[in-house]
Amino acid sequence: MAQRTTGTVRWFDGSRGYGYIKTEKGHEVFVHYSSIVGSELQNLREGERVEFAVEETVRGLQATGVVRLI
Repeated sequence: MAQRTTGTVRWFDGSRGYGYIKTEKGHEVFVHYSSIVGSELQNLREGERVEFAVEETVRGLQATGVVRLI
């Protein structure tokens, strides 16, 4: 199981379905709407705190299993 980390949504375009999360260590991680967990609209807001796992892909780091923190 991948280690989970937290971060802040830096930018997310709901019409395109993707954006970027900045980790607490300062790394930029790509996020796709299909990686957002929950029954709500699969959209994120700038500045929103999230928890996620990071996966290395051929295109770079990608967030998976993204969950909003309250």
